[in-house]
Amino acid sequence: MRELLITYKDNKKIILLLEDGQLAEKYEEQGKKSIEGNIYIGKVQNVLKGLQSAFINIGEGKNAFIHVKDILPKTEEIENNNISKSINELIKTGDQIIVEVKRESSNYKGPRVSTHITLAGIYTVLMPNSPFITVSKKIEDEEKRKKLKDIVENIIPEGMGAIIRTSAEHQKEENIEKDIKRLLSKWREIETTTIENCPKMIYSKDGIVRKTLIDLSNEKLEKITVENEELKNEVENILKEINGKTKVEVKSEIIREYFLEKKLKGIENRKIYLKSGGFITIDKTEALTAIDVNSGKFIGNDNLENTIMKVNLEATKEIAKQIRLRDIGGIIIIDFIDMYEEADRAKILEEMKNNTKFDRSKIQIEGFTRLDLLELTRKHIDK
Repeated sequence: MRELLITYKDNKKIILLLEDGQLAEKYEEQGKKSIEGNIYIGKVQNVLKGLQSAFINIGEGKNAFIHVKDILPKTEEIENNNISKSINELIKTGDQIIVEVKRESSNYKGPRVSTHITLAGIYTVLMPNSPFITVSKKIEDEEKRKKLKDIVENIIPEGMGAIIRTSAEHQKEENIEKDIKRLLSKWREIETTTIENCPKMIYSKDGIVRKTLIDLSNEKLEKITVENEELKNEVENILKEINGKTKVEVKSEIIREYFLEKKLKGIENRKIYLKSGGFITIDKTEALTAIDVNSGKFIGNDNLENTIMKVNLEATKEIAKQIRLRDIGGIIIIDFIDMYEEADRAKILEEMKNNTKFDRSKIQIEGFTRLDLLELTRKHIDK
């Protein structure tokens, strides 16, 4: 059973997803919203030929960074860094350019931007500058994948592309067409926006509540509970737009009512204990998130290899749970207790794939490095 809770705490909107009564996902929408996903008309401040990059003023404090790969059309050659053009052949100082923020700014770096624009709809994601169509990997039926791709190809203008979302799997063709045409209309508005008073934001991404409801529209969401009538109206308006039928109830003191205080505090903990007595630690840095697996107090009753494997398998399940619950994005490096057999590492890989398949976010498991570190990437849900 899936239930969505929406409440306020410390002037922040809190979105919680429960699965069979257990907290599975948590998001926050603060007064100062993330700019990731927003689209701007920016002005090129300076071009760094040697670095094949440039800095763009988008009017959000620090100048944004763009690489030549994020200006050229997406092709296999570009993805493999086979770039023949110099960035100063494409843009120059003073140029105005439409860009989307792909990564939030940090204490040390400005935001990362790209001309590869994406506009997310209910069933599709429009890519106006990327001429290819892809289907969500969570749609596994090959016949269904082909049918959906054919539908979108017949609707989308030449030179544009789209990502077909999981929510499109059981939709009628007319609903998919309506979704794409709405996105195309939005893109035409963006393209024709006046360029006076540049830099400026010309499109703001949807909030996390709407995004969550859209993402869950194809799932069995039994109930939505909100804290007040204002939130109820917001949710019901979104459900009406996406043809959602889930009942919305109002209940005060949601966090206390569902006994979630302790669980929410636990999300901030660096160390998470396993039932066996082992534990994992989660450390976020500027570049990546490092997760370390330790045997702790667990010594086992069998041989060393079995003890190590038991802790690593338990840790795999907990890690998949935590990266989803904490919405950890970017590069994730996991240091399991050393395994000496290739079959053991293969088993851990398989378990990680099985445990992350319920995650709504895109996860790419790269495998073990030469130093026996498991490497994977995950995209933030709320970005």
